[in-house]
Amino acid sequence: MYCNYCGKVIQEDHLLCAYCGKRVGAEVARRRLVRPREGRVFAGVCRGFAQYFDLDISVIRIAWVLVACFGGGGVLAYVVAWIVVPNEPEKLPVPDAPPMHPQNS
Repeated sequence: MYCNYCGKVIQEDHLLCAYCGKRVGAEVARRRLVRPREGRVFAGVCRGFAQYFDLDISVIRIAWVLVACFGGGGVLAYVVAWIVVPNEPEKLPVPDAPPMHPQNS
């Protein structure tokens, strides 16, 4: 399989290109900025931004740490994003249908 963005050959089962980091699989990127309920490390802010901008989560986490260490506003921005960005809607399990009994006539 080839990456649509950089043209490099990648493995068939990969969802992200190992060279440019863009999503190449059939999975559709999120259209809203939300904090996912699964795969969180702390509050899900970095994972939400990574899914929204279609980037690798490691890039987002490294950038956030650098801004927090050198800019000073990263911690405040993280807390604000934690408050402002909504949680992903909860996925409820589909209830099992009751067994159908034939009616006796």
